[in-house]
Amino acid sequence: MPEFNAPLRDMRFVLHEVFQAPALWARLPALAEHVDADTADAILQEAAKVTSQLIAPLNRSGDEEGAQWHAGKVSTPQGFKAAYDTYIEGGWVGLSGNPDFGGLGMPKMLAVQFEEMLYAANSSFALYSALTSGACLAIDAHASTTLKETYLPPMYEGRWAGSMCLTEAHSGTDLGLIRTRAEPRADGSYSLSGSKIFITGGDQDLTENIVHLVLAKLPDAPAGPRGISLFLVPKVLVNADGTLAQANAVSCGSIEHKMGIKASATCVINFDGAQGWLIGEANKGLAAMFTMMNYERLSIGIQGIGCAETSYQNARTYARERLQSRAPTGAVAPEKMADPIIVHPDVRRMLLSMKAMTEGGRAFASYVGQQLDLSKYSTDAQEQQDAAALVALLTPVAKAFFTDTGLDSCVLGQQVFGGHGYIREWGQEQLVRDVRIAQIYEGTNGIQALDLLGRKVIANDGVALRLFTAQIREFAAPPGKPYQHELLQAVQRLEDLSDWLQAQAKLNPNEIGAASVEYLQVFGYVAYAWLWARMADVAQGSLEADPAFYTAKLATAKFYFKRLLPRIDSLEQSIRAGSESLFELDAASF
Repeated sequence: MPEFNAPLRDMRFVLHEVFQAPALWARLPALAEHVDADTADAILQEAAKVTSQLIAPLNRSGDEEGAQWHAGKVSTPQGFKAAYDTYIEGGWVGLSGNPDFGGLGMPKMLAVQFEEMLYAANSSFALYSALTSGACLAIDAHASTTLKETYLPPMYEGRWAGSMCLTEAHSGTDLGLIRTRAEPRADGSYSLSGSKIFITGGDQDLTENIVHLVLAKLPDAPAGPRGISLFLVPKVLVNADGTLAQANAVSCGSIEHKMGIKASATCVINFDGAQGWLIGEANKGLAAMFTMMNYERLSIGIQGIGCAETSYQNARTYARERLQSRAPTGAVAPEKMADPIIVHPDVRRMLLSMKAMTEGGRAFASYVGQQLDLSKYSTDAQEQQDAAALVALLTPVAKAFFTDTGLDSCVLGQQVFGGHGYIREWGQEQLVRDVRIAQIYEGTNGIQALDLLGRKVIANDGVALRLFTAQIREFAAPPGKPYQHELLQAVQRLEDLSDWLQAQAKLNPNEIGAASVEYLQVFGYVAYAWLWARMADVAQGSLEADPAFYTAKLATAKFYFKRLLPRIDSLEQSIRAGSESLFELDAASF
């Protein structure tokens, strides 16, 4: 049975050495009072214990038992409730929440490390609190003071959970088609009627209440997405003093039977005249909900990194122990009947690919977390504005690239195991099943790619892109930087490709959709190249302090630049081939 061990050494390297996060926190007054290097390390250490000792042991049993639905109620697998009670005692749900309402106020740079551990340990368990954290963010940003005071403290405590109710049976990506309706009540609240599907944590037995954030349309709403409003609809109504009252007219009609994340309840939720309260302004609910959706997109991207880390740990251990054949250059372990498979070039290719992409993803997630902290807490208006622009640009990359490469790493880990990777007891087949959803929910990766290229690059003439590439060029400018030539060449290719697509899109609107997925991949590989160069730069200057760790870091960086970054060559060729070949076949001939 595989075990998960949080990669604390690498997380500290990224936070303290690559990004020098404690120095950043010290200059942001809102963070300086809550966190420093020692606090961050203590939190990471405790998070490692909670995830590895409490939550990870429930991963396989939770998958085998799954969430159960009976007579309108959902029960989570055995052990989940007790583990959740212990989990919330540590305040983990409110880790980065607003301290004014009971959150701990920790920076996002620290929170992303914790989220990675949580997903690596048990993706199904992680989703229950991930949706709560996202709902809290939207409530804190857009709801009235009364709603904040009523709902945020018990949600940060973890006593109440949150959910996000967008999708309907006929309305997925095109939310303008939703049919859920909200009728005004005399007391200023609203009566909501309709059904939502694919609602993660829409019902469960972990918390005493669930706070649904629901997209619906008012009677006089404009057509399409401009007529969507956002409502807070609790499963159990709340008295003026904050105690629970009677049940609201909210019910769980069923749960889905899924390929993976089986211990996470994916629900059909029915609202039958349920009482709710408007969040933000009428007909502007989609913008408010995007606060939660963008949080969830980064979080789900981190699911890809977490699953990839567990896959790598499992495969690395197996490759060191499994004896098969002899090394091509001669016996490495002559005293044994065969050599461990880690001596074989193809096994090393798979392990290094997993290691390079996972550690690159961890650094990129930390960078996005840094920009989120700057956009929220910086006292410099320009820095805050630039950081917000970078967050908007990079969120679709993080969601899609982390999860695409996360699935790749889980499949590679399964491949290292050979036939045993297909057997349940080793955990690899579950990782492949669990991580697969991450490419689909919170906006499919194809939608993320369209968002990146169409909205974040072409629609604003590449302004945010240039903001990002300027940081890369600034890093690479001084003589002697690691992989300086390769990095500058890759950045130039990304900029040239972006300019070419900008011109092509004016001639043919199909070019954006035809190129977007490959373009996002190019963007991801170039971003990782920058981060690997930064990690190599730190490692070169620190070799004597920890030779084994930093030598491994330099070797992985070399592998990335030699074997993985060149993938952008073929991706660019595919993009420049244009959209014409996609439309030569008529629909009837498919």
